[in-house]
Amino acid sequence: MFGSLKALPADPILGLLAKYKKDNNPNKIDLGVGVFKNEAGHTAVLDCVKKAEQHRTNTEDSKVYIGPTGSPVFNDEMAKLIFGAEHKVLNENRARTISTPGGTGALRVAAEFIKSCKAGATIWVSNPTWANHTGLFAAAGLNVKTYPYYDYENKSLDFDGMLNTLKEVSSDDVVLLHACCHNPSGMDLSNEQWQQVADVAKNVGFTPLIDMAYQGFGAGLDEDAYGLRLMAETVKEMIVCSSCSKNFGLYRERIGACTIIGESSIAVDIANSVLLYVVRVIYSMPPAHGAAIVETILSSDELRNEWYAELKEMRDRINGNRTLIVDKLIENGVTRDFSFISRQKGMFSFLGLTPEQVQQLQDEYSIYLVGSSRMSIAGIANSNVDYLAESIAKVL
Repeated sequence: MFGSLKALPADPILGLLAKYKKDNNPNKIDLGVGVFKNEAGHTAVLDCVKKAEQHRTNTEDSKVYIGPTGSPVFNDEMAKLIFGAEHKVLNENRARTISTPGGTGALRVAAEFIKSCKAGATIWVSNPTWANHTGLFAAAGLNVKTYPYYDYENKSLDFDGMLNTLKEVSSDDVVLLHACCHNPSGMDLSNEQWQQVADVAKNVGFTPLIDMAYQGFGAGLDEDAYGLRLMAETVKEMIVCSSCSKNFGLYRERIGACTIIGESSIAVDIANSVLLYVVRVIYSMPPAHGAAIVETILSSDELRNEWYAELKEMRDRINGNRTLIVDKLIENGVTRDFSFISRQKGMFSFLGLTPEQVQQLQDEYSIYLVGSSRMSIAGIANSNVDYLAESIAKVL
């Protein structure tokens, strides 16, 4: 059975991590892996998470299945976090949320659901997009196409190219949009641009699938959900995939959510029955531990406020790092304009280096970032930023 298989290349980011771990240079810097790190380079457990876990340990009395939808409390709290408690799709009972194994699980469930709606459907993703989007959707049997998004030359958003392409897609197509903190470019739509995209979605009739992996990491929980909430007010049907990995720091617990919006409560109940069948034949029941942590935090005023504070601390660190690296590059005599980094949002940014310069950073300075020069902002620290800026200056 296995004799005809040929080894596939390792994921580039995971391969970088392996090289980084083997590197003995005390000045080495990991700018590849997209996880939040504190000043010490550690991805710590949030204090509010520790308290919620202790509560679960003290109160959990069974490990029985929780059902394919997951915890109703988690689903309800996530829906309110995503849309806001008084959003019209919630008031009109037109949204259904289920628990999934992380944001990636939510995306795969959404992909299989789309295939159930229309076999061989086309889904449009931004160019560039998260590296796993294309493979994930293709593995589910969807036809993946791209729309223009990031202007590499000008380090800006190619909004005209994006909008013109979206105007030409089919009404049967699905368009994936990043809610905030675009991965990998860091370039987000403005509120005015979201309005234009929502108008196009309504006029063309395509189905938006919004991926929100970083709510709270950009400008704030409500601010980062602006475009998603606007789109939900504008269109009749929509899919949302969300993750608790980043904003709750629950990377290894693998908890996320998939939400579908229908034209009516009856229509969305029918759609939800199909969504649950998809779940049943993929993983049957979702994990419970991460969901219990999240619902405990969101259901408690004390823990919720503590989470707000810890999330703000993470967001401020990321945004501060953006300004810090720009300032340090200037201090090192770099005349190229890197100010775009400080205007972006979220975990990532393209430095705009050539593959040869990226390789030089790795080989000569033990600085690890993806060949596209995508940099994980959280890997920057006060202890390494001078070395980082000096090294970048030397390869330019």
